[in-house]
Amino acid sequence: MPQDRSASSAGRSKSDSYWELSKRPLHVLFFLLPLILLYELGSIRFLSDPGKGVVETIVAHRLLYRLFESFGGAAFYLPGLALVVVLLLWHILLKDRWRVRVSALVGMAAESAVLTMPLLVLGMLTQRQAALAATTQLATLSTQAKVTLAIGAGLYEELLFRLLIITGLHLLLVDAVRMKNLPGSIIAAALSAGAFAWYHDVPGLPMGLPLASFYVLSGLYFAALFVTRGFGIVVAVHALYDIVALTFMSQK
Repeated sequence: MPQDRSASSAGRSKSDSYWELSKRPLHVLFFLLPLILLYELGSIRFLSDPGKGVVETIVAHRLLYRLFESFGGAAFYLPGLALVVVLLLWHILLKDRWRVRVSALVGMAAESAVLTMPLLVLGMLTQRQAALAATTQLATLSTQAKVTLAIGAGLYEELLFRLLIITGLHLLLVDAVRMKNLPGSIIAAALSAGAFAWYHDVPGLPMGLPLASFYVLSGLYFAALFVTRGFGIVVAVHALYDIVALTFMSQK
């Protein structure tokens, strides 16, 4: 009996470690909820025209919105609501505890800031072309609007390219086709990175090799973070990088 209690305690300790909690859907939900609210409120405040409604948004958000619209839903907030519902359902299916450790949320914020650094270094290598792309599309927007778009990119591009595409491809390749986990995961990551680069092809601005390389490599980096550190971390890293890129790097 003492050995059984010890083993049970060790199992709980492992599952309650920061590295596990930071990937759990309930912690991810509470970590991302401020970003979801900031994007929704920022879109109304900084990206809207009184006569036309929301006029600037993330393409990934727009694609998800149109998907809901095809099923009869037309509210702008539906993609954000869907993200909340998915995380809640995931939590319920795991039958996990309804308890959030604040220290884990603080750790997730700090870890995200650290993991943004390699991406910033990579971005600086292609800064001139990346800055031109950003300036071409967003020159007339305020800083608040750019920050709102950066947060939206982190949320909805990661929802589309990592949570949906990588998870879907992994289910297809590993669970349905019975491919081994490692090659299946690599193929899913590579395809999502290629789709991510294609998605960022700016109309009217040729995508040269440095910029294309940046999007492919950053897509692979995001995929690696998603697989190893979870959805919450990769969203925050993406959003933090875009905030810096859109508000500082594009001004140089």
